[in-house]
Amino acid sequence: MRKRLLIIAIVLGFVASGCGVGSYLYWQRLKATPQYSLALLIDAARRGDQPIVDELVDSDAMVDDFVPQIIEKAVELYGRGLPPSLVSRITSVAAPLMPAIRERARSELPNLIRKETARFEGVPFAAMVIGADRYLDIVVDGEDATIRSKLPRHSFEVRMRRVGSRWQIVGIRDAQLATRVAQAIGQQIIGAASKGDLRQAANELGIGDFKDMIREAEKIFE
Repeated sequence: MRKRLLIIAIVLGFVASGCGVGSYLYWQRLKATPQYSLALLIDAARRGDQPIVDELVDSDAMVDDFVPQIIEKAVELYGRGLPPSLVSRITSVAAPLMPAIRERARSELPNLIRKETARFEGVPFAAMVIGADRYLDIVVDGEDATIRSKLPRHSFEVRMRRVGSRWQIVGIRDAQLATRVAQAIGQQIIGAASKGDLRQAANELGIGDFKDMIREAEKIFE
């Protein structure tokens, strides 16, 4: 009887050891995935660990990716009724406003990260990594990855790029935030440009000399 129990104990020990090694290897493999880096970002954001957040987010790339969304929403909201060719020329003329748009977008990104990660505050780190496939659609294409929410009430899209052993966020799609920023500055861009009065937009957005810009705007409506 004792011999049988000993054999059973040995077998169980081997099984447990095998499971432990398998779990370790599986976890090590997960560390190289986009969802692991995303979980690291969520964990760092809720702990207020800004250095880790900065490491996992390419702010410049995110702003470059987000600004066209703002312009698109601004045109959608305030450019209705204008010929497409005119909207295109207005957008081109308003290019000097881009620094202000970038700064507005940059100031909104930390709030966006906090908003998108707040829903996971009560989820353990390991659960976020292992269970990511349940609520995220993750598509990896070489050094790039696209992550979309599977939850209709939390629609968002994140683009990530492999940097060393981690993945870094380089873009995010959020229609609600783009609309909010566009509402704040889009009317100034489209409205002022369509009237040829870009000096007012410049003053309100804190941009400097717009003489050349104003001359270009006047040519559009000649």
